[in-house]
Amino acid sequence: MEEFVTDAFMKCVYILQVIGGTPGSYGYGYYLANLLIFVVIEPLLILLFFVLWLRARRKLRKIKAIKD
Repeated sequence: MEEFVTDAFMKCVYILQVIGGTPGSYGYGYYLANLLIFVVIEPLLILLFFVLWLRARRKLRKIKAIKD
């Protein structure tokens, strides 16, 4: 199991390095890719899904109110 986790982690690091433009090294591109993914994109996606969930919940409540 430990080997699987290590291999998966290293593959993810490599993907970040490729996105950053310097495979095999930890340059500014790697750091920029990390910032974009984990500081900008991930929180925006969480916020988007939260808003969509709220809208769906509100819509469901309206549908239930009409049926009653």
